[in-house]
Amino acid sequence: MISQLEKEVTLRYLKTRKKEGFLNIISIFSFIGISLGVAVLIIVMSVMNGFRSELIEKIVGFNSHVVVKNYENELKNKNFKKNELKNISNLYIISNNGEGVIVNKDYTKGILLRGYSKESFAKLNLVNNKNFIGNNNINSKHISIGRELSVNLDLKLGDKILIMSPAGIKTIVGTLPRQESYIIDSIFDSGLADFDLNVAFINIIDLESLFDLDPNDRFLEIYLKNPQNVDKLKTKIQNFFPNKIVYTWADMNSSLFSALKVERNVMFIILSLIIIVAAFNIISGLTILVKNKTREIAILKSIGVQNNSITKIFFLIGFLIGTFATLFGIFLGVLFSVYIENIREIISKFFNISLFPEEIYFLSKIPYEINVYSIVLIGICSITATCLVSIYPAKKASNLDPVKALKYE
Repeated sequence: MISQLEKEVTLRYLKTRKKEGFLNIISIFSFIGISLGVAVLIIVMSVMNGFRSELIEKIVGFNSHVVVKNYENELKNKNFKKNELKNISNLYIISNNGEGVIVNKDYTKGILLRGYSKESFAKLNLVNNKNFIGNNNINSKHISIGRELSVNLDLKLGDKILIMSPAGIKTIVGTLPRQESYIIDSIFDSGLADFDLNVAFINIIDLESLFDLDPNDRFLEIYLKNPQNVDKLKTKIQNFFPNKIVYTWADMNSSLFSALKVERNVMFIILSLIIIVAAFNIISGLTILVKNKTREIAILKSIGVQNNSITKIFFLIGFLIGTFATLFGIFLGVLFSVYIENIREIISKFFNISLFPEEIYFLSKIPYEINVYSIVLIGICSITATCLVSIYPAKKASNLDPVKALKYE
């Protein structure tokens, strides 16, 4: 428990006098340093969490969350039309894919073609958004291409495009690549330029004919209700299909998200050093305070104040500086995170620079996601560091010999 005397002495020592101006400066810099360290750490963590969530949202928005492929046998409807699968998924459809080459005038480019039936294509999230233009049915000899590809090739709805397949046709002059022309029936916009540039959709029958694929090699795409919980659901889906290959969007992008996780952890460690360095200023401030208050400490001890109370007083000073600095830093960090896009726009206009180019990050604005758990962790780490560095000067004050302190007074 903290006595009334300890509270009053602590508050009095926090209010430094004019002759102790240097001590006041150290306390102010300690406060500012810890506040800025906490704020910067929260801002960086919020932006990185937001970037990760935005990336996941875009990836799961146009890709299937889980893919089930067969080894030898064809996927039968009875194998996946189960109540358990319906409970965890919004949609599951049959599809197939192949890699071909677009030939358009003097331009050639490799592209991934994904094949769906008319009914399945119309159910895709990519099709059912405001940026989709054209027919939401994928008819025979028609194709749906990305916005980026349409801009690069100067294509529009109704234009024809030639696709060349690696599957050959035997003729009297040898084997020639198979070629088919498709009418552009729709243009989609996934939000990621790479996807829009390298992926197109055609009817699954046309796909298998173009690439000479076996219909038995078709696979199942599953769109989950909770795609972020895919690691746990993968085991359940594998139990539904014990003899099939099951992989998820997380498996296909594991290297990317592992790199993001490592980067986030490293940034947390590095930026935490700012808080630790700022916290060490408290040692300087309290040590100088102990030196300046030697006479007062000796008088307190002479009137019967215990060593434990002296320790509490100086520990409380460091603790209060660190706690209030941490709370102010949390407020500053959260406020900055919420308005970070507005701040970016102001800085970009004022200095005429691009702080977050869309062509590099594939995002139109700086994302953020305030994670309460991260804020609590940062706050605990900051206050703990403050408490640890306050122990030494507090112990030094309690061990002061009152006889020696008052000897020359």
